Amino acid sequence: MAARHLRFTFALIMALTAMLTPHSLMAENLRIGIVGLDSSHCEQFTLRLNDPANPSHIPGARVVAAYVGGSPDLPESASRVQGFTTTLKDKYGVQILGTITEVCAKVDAVMILSLDGRPHLAQVREVLLSGKPFFLDKPVAASLKDIVAIYQAAEEAKVPFFSASAMRWYPGVIEVATAESTPALAAISYGPSPLLPFHPDLYFYGIHPAEALFTVMGTGCLEVRRTASPNASVVTGRWEGDRLGTLHAIHALPMGSAHYKLTRFGEKGVVEQKNQGDYTPLLREIVKFFQTRQPPVSRAQTLEIYAFLEAAEQSRSQNGKPVALRDVLRKAGAPEAWLPPAPAVPKS
Repeated sequence: MAARHLRFTFALIMALTAMLTPHSLMAENLRIGIVGLDSSHCEQFTLRLNDPANPSHIPGARVVAAYVGGSPDLPESASRVQGFTTTLKDKYGVQILGTITEVCAKVDAVMILSLDGRPHLAQVREVLLSGKPFFLDKPVAASLKDIVAIYQAAEEAKVPFFSASAMRWYPGVIEVATAESTPALAAISYGPSPLLPFHPDLYFYGIHPAEALFTVMGTGCLEVRRTASPNASVVTGRWEGDRLGTLHAIHALPMGSAHYKLTRFGEKGVVEQKNQGDYTPLLREIVKFFQTRQPPVSRAQTLEIYAFLEAAEQSRSQNGKPVALRDVLRKAGAPEAWLPPAPAVPKS
């Protein structure tokens, strides 16, 4: 009788442990699938997960399956698909499958890494059918309308996901963002923003310095003005409290350029970014998210960042007139509850 009671107690403890810590127990066996093998991210993420000998190895997960994808009309995509596919298959043992549905059936979570933002909405809809959590690489989509549609579809399906630039977790960016406990009075972020067909002109590499800017400034951007030339664009956002955040997008620098920097102006002084980073901190956040299903970046902040970029495009077409983020999000179909605050009406 005592032995049976002991066995029952032990089984109950194990069951409760499994209920309370399901993600930690599954962490060592987390299977990840990739959608889109046309970006260096697919190779860089896989080597960190699948190669225990790599100095940046992240334990707890492994890429086991992938869908090739690719965009034939985008040279930056078409020229790299075959090489990355071969590397993942032959070097890292990733199974290459013919459909997104097949990939989802073999994994616990998905990373959509397609370079081109145009197919992201369709790819997300296929992943949502599986109910698996997913990371969506930048740009979230090729239009703000599609970005809003992705968030709406994920909310309806009750499937968690997030999207973010790796720069958000660069040690140098975090050091600047946390330099003071009070909000930054202003900040300047610069970096490459080469133009790529079929997308708003700041969506590609412009997302990196823009996300670094928002990492410092936080949410609450009200409106945007842009001054542009063939070589560069200066985008100034006005935040609540009359704080100013400036993005200096350098169109002359190529994709892959390491020329990024962030400067924070605070109550106590000025702090400049001293060092860069790599994909490792972002990938740690992705794995942690797959284990906990708690996104490290909110929908509100991601939508605000892309609304900032969209408003900048509209301001350029209107010769630098201010464009409210609420307006661009509303036109893109965002629900009223998702809109940022309205700019205050100046007192007469």
